[in-house]
Amino acid sequence: MPEEVLFETESSRSREEIADYLRTVADRLESDGSVSLSAGSQSVTMDVPSRPTFEVKAERETSSSGGPGELSLELEIEWDEGGNGGESGGDLSIE
Repeated sequence: MPEEVLFETESSRSREEIADYLRTVADRLESDGSVSLSAGSQSVTMDVPSRPTFEVKAERETSSSGGPGELSLELEIEWDEGGNGGESGGDLSIE
């Protein structure tokens, strides 16, 4: 299925700034589920259903030149448009 990017931004942030963004998203998810994103001329509002799929992924991307690779922690919330959510993949623990 082709992918259409509705919003994208990437910038260097402190851990504290990232935590603030995540807290805001968490607060919006707990309230009405409506999350609005904006940066520059881009903006999008998404209404997250009550039971979306939550994907957590830790990755290491190796460098083809033999230098240091890149580590990433990805947190993804996804759902079918017009749907109520997805499958359960087991219990998640984050410490």
